[in-house]
Amino acid sequence: QVQLVESGGGLVQAGGSLRLSCAASGRTFSAYAMGWFRQAPGKEREFVAAIMWRDGRTYYGDFVKGRFILSRDNAKNTAYLQMNSLEPEDTAVYYCGAGDGIATMSIGGGSWGPGTQVTVSS
Repeated sequence: QVQLVESGGGLVQAGGSLRLSCAASGRTFSAYAMGWFRQAPGKEREFVAAIMWRDGRTYYGDFVKGRFILSRDNAKNTAYLQMNSLEPEDTAVYYCGAGDGIATMSIGGGSWGPGTQVTVSS
């Protein structure tokens, strides 16, 4: 089992930036991918970004449009989601997940953190 803790959420004005962190502990060697998903009130969970832990390949949701950058620090077992040009539509709870791939995480599999709230004011 992998334990995940997110941090870095908060309130920001439209056009601003936030950096989310996801620190992993436990059986981290079992996590092939780490990803971020988000869920806004009344909406389904949405894929944001994922990074392959071994080679650093990244994948992004279509709505990101170059605004977010996902990176990792292997030594710290931590992934970082830099979010720029934030819009009110980005308001959601952001969840960090770890598992054997994006498909697994997309159906809720793998390990998950408790989430961090991101609120973007207009």
